Amino acid sequence: MAKVELKQPIVEEISANIKDAQSVVLVDYRGLTVEQDTNLRKQLREAGITYKVYKNTMMNFAFKGTDCESLTPYLEGPSAIAISSTDATAPARILCKFAKDANKLEIKGGVVEGMAYDAAGIAEIAKIPSREELLSRLFGSMQSPVANFARVMNQLAEKGGAGACEAPAAAPAEETAEAAEAAE
Repeated sequence: MAKVELKQPIVEEISANIKDAQSVVLVDYRGLTVEQDTNLRKQLREAGITYKVYKNTMMNFAFKGTDCESLTPYLEGPSAIAISSTDATAPARILCKFAKDANKLEIKGGVVEGMAYDAAGIAEIAKIPSREELLSRLFGSMQSPVANFARVMNQLAEKGGAGACEAPAAAPAEETAEAAEAAE
């Protein structure tokens, strides 16, 4: 079998993985211990992220004609690729968090929702909370006014209803109206 025929399935595998990907992040894994690498792979797998080490030439062929083509300049030295098809910020978030503890892990760059970013851009994307966290914040902020309204209504009911609170406020308004009529 020719070398090209052996490499074609690998290029097709990479192409299939990046085809519908929300984000793709390239990293240099040199210097990681086996324990660190195993821990990183476990964290990425639990988040549903595909993480593999491929030859740069294979990734280069797979990237041609896709959004990931902008990552070609980063394909120098050992490279691993983290691919997520569900959460656009998950690979950046997990890899940046891991890189803080394991300073040997170097983020090269990535593509998030079709936009190419360098290492600094990926670090900024890593600060974005997960979709679930953003949704919970949204629902919490939507629920807060309703809960506050219900609390106020409950306090009014305990004090004797809305009429009890309005009676003292209505008296001064009537007095001022009568005084205005008398002045005319």
